[in-house]
Amino acid sequence: MSSSEGGPLPLAARRTGEGRPMVVLHGLFGSARNWAGIAKRLGEGLDVHALDLRNHGDSPWSARMDYPTMAADVLAYMDEHGLDRPILVGHSMGGKVAMSLALLHPDRIGPLVVADIAPVSYGHRRDRYVEAMMAVPLDGLSRRSDAEAHLVQAVPDWGTRQFLLQNLVDDGTGGYRWRVNLSALDAAMGDLVGFPALDVSAFPGASLFMRGDRSNYVRDDYRPAIEALFPRARLVTIKDAGHLVHAEKPEAFLSILTGFLARVE
Repeated sequence: MSSSEGGPLPLAARRTGEGRPMVVLHGLFGSARNWAGIAKRLGEGLDVHALDLRNHGDSPWSARMDYPTMAADVLAYMDEHGLDRPILVGHSMGGKVAMSLALLHPDRIGPLVVADIAPVSYGHRRDRYVEAMMAVPLDGLSRRSDAEAHLVQAVPDWGTRQFLLQNLVDDGTGGYRWRVNLSALDAAMGDLVGFPALDVSAFPGASLFMRGDRSNYVRDDYRPAIEALFPRARLVTIKDAGHLVHAEKPEAFLSILTGFLARVE
């Protein structure tokens, strides 16, 4: 589904549980489905809204893709569903959306949780993944394994290939399509690896930053940037975890998250 509208897009969501609202935002190439297991656990005491960000999952497509715009999408979802100061959780790209929303609308957000990302610009881009996915000849695919074969050279890591291939879905005619807007991601990659220069004050609320000890996304020298914008930030390192901290170490992730929420609520 595509849209040329300039305003907020209506985001698809998976909703689980009852209680205080929580909004969960996935990373680049991901979707709400990636958080299904954790959302189910959190839904035992919270009203969890796992969203598909624009150009991902089941949400609409748009050529425009920057962090203030994506934050506006999330705010519109909150307005539509009457979410009052939800707990905001974001991983990677979703973490940057969450930070942007918290900085732009601090009065609308409760505690902030950011997984393995910092409010800085990164040098490592994901253009090669986009290019590899765009190069897959969808018209000639008879099996999903054929698509994987086309990705092997550009994406040698098996786990990363499977993560990307979750976006390959039935097109309804017996063929395949990507459910992520590759052309929009390609055009916006410079914005996505950066962080917007927002004319705002620091976020006054409580915030938790979690990082994997095998990841380089939240280095020690990024702490001043985090603390300048989020002065109440607590940084916790999860052992034996990489960038996908919530997927690789779900028990540790949930324990740290629930402990944090118990202290700030």
